[in-house]
Amino acid sequence: MVQREDIRDIDLSLRFKHGTHTIFLFVDPQEPFSTAAAELLEILRSRYPDGLTTSTTPPPGKQTPLPQDASRIEFAVAKSPADPSQGWKPLGVSGGSSDTPVSRGVKDGMVLAFAIRPEGVDEDEALEFEVEYPSYEDEEYAEEEEQ
Repeated sequence: MVQREDIRDIDLSLRFKHGTHTIFLFVDPQEPFSTAAAELLEILRSRYPDGLTTSTTPPPGKQTPLPQDASRIEFAVAKSPADPSQGWKPLGVSGGSSDTPVSRGVKDGMVLAFAIRPEGVDEDEALEFEVEYPSYEDEEYAEEEEQ
């Protein structure tokens, strides 16, 4: 895991999102995505050992289990960085050493969605990148429930 004293000026600060979860990581732009995936998985295991939820009010038992192998984590960038509600474009990284953030145009401060490919799902099958952003309506609704 990257420790604060290990952060270099060239490292990218990236936000990785899945459902309601956001994980902030410093990533070496010239290291393969597999390195970032391994670090992300390590953090997810320590913070969410029972798996990830995709919404603030998930159906009972609806959690995404964490994979045993970081190669099952896939990444995507927003189709429109100004409006992430337009969806996500998979990066299609293969895990090879040439698939680095800099080679895929990832820049400092970007948001990347991540999804976990379930066991038994074919590599050619498209994954859905579920990202939930809080909205003003959510806050109003929460205040009404408290009253």
